[in-house]
Amino acid sequence: MADRRLQVFHTVARLLSFTKAAETLHMTQPAVTFQVRQLEEYFNTRLFDRTHNKISLTEAGECVYGFAEQIFDLYGQMENAVREMTGEVSGDLIIGASTTIAEYMLPPLLGDFKEQYPDVDIHLKVANTDGIVHMVESNVIDLGVVEAPVSNKNLVVEHCRNDQLVAIVPPKHPLSEKKDTTIEEVLGHPFICREEGSGTREVIAEFLEERDKDHHIEMTVGMELGSPEAVKGAVEAGMGVSIVSRATIQKELQLGTLVSIPIKPILERPFSFVHKKQKFRKRLMETLLEFAGDYCDGEEES
Repeated sequence: MADRRLQVFHTVARLLSFTKAAETLHMTQPAVTFQVRQLEEYFNTRLFDRTHNKISLTEAGECVYGFAEQIFDLYGQMENAVREMTGEVSGDLIIGASTTIAEYMLPPLLGDFKEQYPDVDIHLKVANTDGIVHMVESNVIDLGVVEAPVSNKNLVVEHCRNDQLVAIVPPKHPLSEKKDTTIEEVLGHPFICREEGSGTREVIAEFLEERDKDHHIEMTVGMELGSPEAVKGAVEAGMGVSIVSRATIQKELQLGTLVSIPIKPILERPFSFVHKKQKFRKRLMETLLEFAGDYCDGEEES
């Protein structure tokens, strides 16, 4: 309902990027630029300073942005109030998820949610945990789902469930016959891991840091890869061993291409929802968080 020019300006102002705003709004960059110029012509003043491929708000731009925040806050409250009366759940929601969650946890959850609420459109962005947290901080996404602890105290973190990490090796590997293993034993073999910033790698690093008070353990990375599928493929090819989410290897275990070994003590990491602190949340966001909470409770019980 809000003035489209103001919506576009508000998005550019909070992201400080015409390119990112175009991507977020599903518009072309020239169309975004046109809408901003229309608003500048309306106020007969520049709203952005453009220097060296960077933009910043002018004094007038800061003023308009402040009022735009209040306007969209009121629009949101009005929409929530009416939808509360009618019971309708609809609209757009942009979710960001780290790779493991996007590939293995979210598809069934979002599929069930979409079946129950067909008028909802969900857009999913995939990045590692650091990337998702940054997107939440910069308002690129409404809600993030991550697989590692979040340190930013200005964000709300709602725990979903714990995910167990296990060692994986090829079927004929010396560790494949063991009932369980230690992280020290796993790291004694060529180790394949995810890239810096991934939730899995952060959890392993934190575990090693905690254990290093009593044991001197080093993670010597033999190969660094950017996705769970790449890590599993490298282990299947006999290039080393790794530690991954138990949820990611069900197909390989059934096919017999990988062997999983529990780690002692148990190595777990949280799956959590993360979003900004807000005066109010979209009814759609509230409904999804409640639905996901019930879904996560059911997963833990099973």
